[in-house]
Amino acid sequence: MTTPPAAPARVDARGWGWRHAGRSRWAVRALDVRIEPGERVLLLGASGSGKSTLLRGLAGVLGDDEDGEAEGALLIDGRVPADARGRAALVLQDPDAQVVLSRVGDDVAFACENLGVPRDEIWRRVPSALAAVGLDLQLDRSTSALSGGQKQRLALAGALAMRPGLLLLDEPTANLDPEGVASVRDAVIAATRATGATLVVVEHRVGVWAPHVDRVIVLAPGGGVVADGTPDDVFRAHADTLTEAGVWVPGVAPVVPRTQPPSGAESLLTAEALSVGRRPFGAREPVVAAEALSADVRGGRALAVVGPNGAGKSTLALTLAGLLPPAAGTLAATEALAASGGAHGTRRRRRPPVAGSAPSEWSSRDLLTRIGMVFQSPEHQLLATSVRAELEVGPRALGLGPREVAARVEPLLDGLGLARLASVNPFTLSGGEKRRLTVATMLATRPRVLVLDEPTYGQDARTWRELATLLDGVRADGRAIVCVTHDEQLVEALADDVLELRRAAVTT
Repeated sequence: MTTPPAAPARVDARGWGWRHAGRSRWAVRALDVRIEPGERVLLLGASGSGKSTLLRGLAGVLGDDEDGEAEGALLIDGRVPADARGRAALVLQDPDAQVVLSRVGDDVAFACENLGVPRDEIWRRVPSALAAVGLDLQLDRSTSALSGGQKQRLALAGALAMRPGLLLLDEPTANLDPEGVASVRDAVIAATRATGATLVVVEHRVGVWAPHVDRVIVLAPGGGVVADGTPDDVFRAHADTLTEAGVWVPGVAPVVPRTQPPSGAESLLTAEALSVGRRPFGAREPVVAAEALSADVRGGRALAVVGPNGAGKSTLALTLAGLLPPAAGTLAATEALAASGGAHGTRRRRRPPVAGSAPSEWSSRDLLTRIGMVFQSPEHQLLATSVRAELEVGPRALGLGPREVAARVEPLLDGLGLARLASVNPFTLSGGEKRRLTVATMLATRPRVLVLDEPTYGQDARTWRELATLLDGVRADGRAIVCVTHDEQLVEALADDVLELRRAAVTT
């Protein structure tokens, strides 16, 4: 017999605030909000306004007094979230941060097992949860073989399997292709309609969710609420204020000044009949993710790599960046790229890589000033204990002196809105702030080729525009950009060339 769904939860915030340990600014403050049982709420706000912090607070995972300072009250059904175990399910921004077990079926079942759901009931829920999010995979499929978008669906399936009274989603479609965005949204709405669960979703793709929610709440960066009401009322009455604050507003497209790319741009990296793949631990041969690819990465041009989840886009990006060897075919640097690299400060000059070689054959120092990579998950490339120190890692590795390091770091802090966070631990930043930091970190070494995997996810309208404008300026400076993205607005604003990948049979 199937267990009936839990009753929908009620949320109350009464003057609630949270400040992370070591931070002078409050992530959220003076928040007074009541969300009634069964309401579907779209939570908006500029990057860094505390949306993710609120969701983590409701999920009971913010930590104790050593992790930060709380004020006021945050309640689920009149209880503090830590005492309301199982009432809330949270899906995070970072898909890798929420994969726990090595097999798909076990991972979906994990939370149910922790809640003591009977075994037979768990294995009735798991297949239906996977079907609900459109993840057609064998239950014994390795989670390490999934793409970022597939991991995001997997996390959502695990949350739905819990049958929570409160479903909390933090950028649930950030790494999904357009088809996946619609299917996951529909799955969420159908699930909450069937169970009656209360829904709070944070999402910058406002137009995707606005027609399907009852209410929009907009957080103010300094604390409190900017707007609260039905979607129509909020966007009609506050459109100008929200746009000025950096909140995405349906029908208001960001404007990016597009610089004409330089003529006669030189080829830097060429791929012919290229196959890309990853070799699982212990395997002799890589599992091919995409094959028969041809591309010409040229200075002064932006190449957008698009296609559905599981088509091999991230694997191609890692291969172009020299972090994976080609599975087959040819990937070769031209003389223009191999011979570049600039000065390495006071360190001994090195012999440049050989033209015609693949970047995977180069040393890390040779890659540093030639090809820069921004990973899909920002946490995978954070090393230092402060934002400023993170930006200094690359220039210091090149042997640059303090003045040269500062000359590179300070403009990036200012240009990407990170100056006020210079002394903050990178791991305490919001998802959008981490993304801007990793882009800035790559730019600090001034590589000739920039490879970015989903660079705009988690960005509000203002920071999206600033980031796109910065990349446009980098391209105008003669450097090459390769951008893996599902962001159609970014493709329209930035791309000179588009490479479309299609999903291979091996990914399903």
